Formats: sequence, structure tokens, C-alpha cells
Amino acid sequence: MKKILIALGIGIAALIIFAAGYFLVMRHEMKQMATVETGKITDQVYAIKDSYVNVYAVGSDSGYIMIDAGNNSETIEAGLVGLNIDPAKVKAIFLTHTDGDHVASIPLFPNAAVFLSRQEEQMINGATGRFLFFGNKISAKKSTLVDDGQVINLPGISIKGILSPGHTPGSMCYLVDEKYLFTGDVLSLKAGKVAAFSKFINMDTKTDRESIDKLSRLKNVSYILTAHFGVSNDFGAAFKDWHFSNADGSPTPSGLIDH
Repeated sequence: MKKILIALGIGIAALIIFAAGYFLVMRHEMKQMATVETGKITDQVYAIKDSYVNVYAVGSDSGYIMIDAGNNSETIEAGLVGLNIDPAKVKAIFLTHTDGDHVASIPLFPNAAVFLSRQEEQMINGATGRFLFFGNKISAKKSTLVDDGQVINLPGISIKGILSPGHTPGSMCYLVDEKYLFTGDVLSLKAGKVAAFSKFINMDTKTDRESIDKLSRLKNVSYILTAHFGVSNDFGAAFKDWHFSNADGSPTPSGLIDH
């Protein structure tokens, strides 16, 4: 019994040390994030700041859609009130992925359908764990699954899903009206330049880099709108210095090396 108690104590101590280390690294990563303040981005697009994450509302003649649902529902609600946006007029929520800081305010929107990528379903049905064996959860009774390249046409607005795995297996960007690219946690913007998202938070950074490379080849995009690193209104300049490499630093066949 004494040996069992000693082993149990060692295990608990190791778990506490691991959790403390994880918390400190995560806190450091969050301090590097740079969200934009709540307000109007364009005549059609609005940002809501929820601590270290942004969500976005996009307007049309028939109402609004939301890109993600944030970390704190009270903060999201207050942001919408400040922007004079009625949650009841939100027709759809498009989730870039299902991490907890992107899904909290789903119940705030009684008339909104919830969309997420087909590959992200594994994160909420128990098939794939986000951290150890813990999965993600969303508070929606049902959701509509979106395939790569699928276009959802709602009255007065079009939304194209672009599968961009790596941060999670089903991370998806959304190209709205062919000019607004909402990237979730697929990439970061640093001094206006595209960079990979945090290796510590990504589930698969090599795949994430491949997804960013895929996005770099899009045409006629006007805005890049991230969840944690602000907004760029110059797609070409943002991607100008982006160079893709494999996770081990070896170059792709194109010979480009990631800094």
C-alpha cells in the first residue's frame, strides 16, 4: 500500500508540473496575440473583440452571419449591442474550428444555423481528442457539415468553405463574397505579414503550413481576417514573404524555405 501511495503521489506531482508548464506556455502564446478592437472593418464586416480572440459579423440585405462564436458569450453580446446588431438577425454561424474560444456564444443566436467542416466533426463526436483524450464540444443540437470548396449561398451573401487542416484536422477558412478571407487559427499576421500559427497550439504544424501555402494561391482576395492576429487589407503584401517548408525545415520541390 505504501508503494502504491508513493507511486500515486509521484504521478499526481508530475501531472501538476505538466499542467503548470502548459499553463505558462499557453499564457505566453496568448500574450503574443494581437486582436482588433470591436468596430466596423468595412461597411459589411464588423469585428467583436473577446479578450484574445476576434469574431466577425458580416451583414447582408437579409441579416447577418457570424464567423465563429468567441470565448465568452457575455462579451460577444455586449459587442453586438455596441454595434447595434440584433443576435436574432444572425442567420448562420460558420465555425472555423471547434476549440472552446470559438464556440461559446452559439446559444446567443436563436435563429442561426451552425456550419462547420465535415472533417471537424471528429473533434466533437469523440473520434479525435484535442488534448490528451479530451475532445471539443459545441452547444448546438445540430450542425451542417461543409465540404472543401463548397459554396453556401444565403440571401445576399455567398460563403465558400476552404478546408485548411493543421491547427485542427478540420480547420476551415471561409471566403465571403469572394473577397473576405476569414482564417480562424490557420495563420497569424505579424507586422502585416503572414506567418504560421503557434506550433504549441497546432495539432499538426506541417499540415498547417501546407494549408497556408494553399491559401497563398487564392486570387482577388481583398481582406485577411484572423481570429487572434488582426486584419490585413492587402492580401498580396501579406503573403509576399511567405515561404513554405516541411516541418523538419527541408525545402519543398519549389525550393522555398520557411523563415
